[in-house]
Amino acid sequence: MRPAGVLKRALRLAAALLALAAAAAVAAAGYGWLRAPALAAREMALAPDPLEAGDLPPDWIDALLQVEDPTFLDHHGIDLTTPGAGMTTLTQGLAKFLYFDSFRPGLAKIPQSLFALGLDARLDKDRQLALFLNRSYMGTIEGRAVRGFQEAARAYFGRPAPKLDKREWLALVAMCAGPDAYNVAARPDHNRRRVARIERLLAGSCRPSGVRDVHYEDCD
Repeated sequence: MRPAGVLKRALRLAAALLALAAAAAVAAAGYGWLRAPALAAREMALAPDPLEAGDLPPDWIDALLQVEDPTFLDHHGIDLTTPGAGMTTLTQGLAKFLYFDSFRPGLAKIPQSLFALGLDARLDKDRQLALFLNRSYMGTIEGRAVRGFQEAARAYFGRPAPKLDKREWLALVAMCAGPDAYNVAARPDHNRRRVARIERLLAGSCRPSGVRDVHYEDCD
């Protein structure tokens, strides 16, 4: 076969593969959009004492978002550029536990991101935030998984989230980056160190060094 013929076949194959990839991406995002309301309702039904953002001081929510997802109110499910945001937005985190029975980092990041696009298009930010507040994994205590900030507040501090003080709230926020690594009960020193870093970040005394700097190494 002539070189020109080989090139033409290769281009046709590449175009076909791109079309298949695009179709798969649209299908995944569409699935994320279609299933989002039912999956969100299922998860919220598992929260025995639901917590709403309005139950908490506005600056507590601001602190949570500045740490966990600085562009949450503006992005469409994905943010790959904001310093300190890491490679997983709050919306992608929701997609991880809504759409996967088990999740292994790597190629699973692709469908996770596509599901997040669909989820963000279907659920408004208030509903996403409510899901995060109530169903995020917040470590374990006495061998039992803790879900959501309300349950975490009761488990670790013995009272509901709105009754915490600001530093106790930040102790829970600190756990989001590593619920076991920064567990306030099991690893209190690690948790206190991260809270101190978060306080410096919120005060503007330091800033993340890059997108992946979710631990604020320069904030000591």
